[in-house]
Parts: sequence; structure tokens; C-alpha cells
Amino acid sequence: MNDIVKDVPIIAIVDDDASARRSLLRVVRSAGYMAETFASAREFLDWLPRNQAACLVLDVQMAEMNGFDLQNRLTVPIIFITAHDDASTLERIEKSGAAGLLRKPFDAPAVLDAIRRAVRANHERNAGADGGGPAPTATASVDELGG
Repeated sequence: MNDIVKDVPIIAIVDDDASARRSLLRVVRSAGYMAETFASAREFLDWLPRNQAACLVLDVQMAEMNGFDLQNRLTVPIIFITAHDDASTLERIEKSGAAGLLRKPFDAPAVLDAIRRAVRANHERNAGADGGGPAPTATASVDELGG
């Protein structure tokens, strides 16, 4: 892999709605980011031990494991996406420390702005932690994953 591709942040998209995944993938790739999509939290967790992500765009409401449960297992910046505007969901997102919130349907500029801010914050956090450049950010041990 050449260094240019290696240095492009990978944005992970986790949403059980196929049309939302396709739409987000198009937007993210149009901005020059690499992106991977996952239909469930489990799919993402299966991918994670061999890969890294600079940012996670994550649906709040999913069947097997919701976005909050997945967030509790990770240290990567998370941008939540949701179609649910109820007060309890919004309050939980606000208290979660998420890097951002996007409401469905979302627009491309809002998505890219949130991703840029999250990737920049992640890069600064990693550079400050060891004085070097980007480090793997979305990581978890097998024990943490319950597998």
C-alpha cells in the first residue's frame, strides 16, 4: 500500500439501513476519505481487530446492539446518526461525549463537517498522547468484545 493511501483516514459507517449506508458511503468517499460500511455493530467488531478507524458514523437504533452499547467498547470519536428526536435519546447522546449528532435525513455538508472535526480531534489526541502521528484509534481486545 502506498503512503498516500495509508495516511487517508478510514471512516467506519455502522447502520442497519442499507440506503443510509450507501448514501453516507458516497458522501464520505466524495470528500477523499476511505470508508467501510457495516450493517451491524457485530460486523464492525469482527472487522476491528485487523483494522483501524479514525472516526465512526454510528446509528443509534440497531437491532442486535445499539449505538450506545457499541460506543462503550471504543475510544474512537463517534458521530451518532438518528431518526429519533425524542428527548431521552437526544439527552443520552449529549451526555455520551459523542463527537457529533446528525439527524436523518442528513445533508452532505453537515456529514462532512462533523467527520472533519472528529478526525481532526482524533489526530490531535493521538499526536498528544505519544508525540507522534496517528495511531490506531478504534481498538478493543477480544475480551472487551465479549468474544
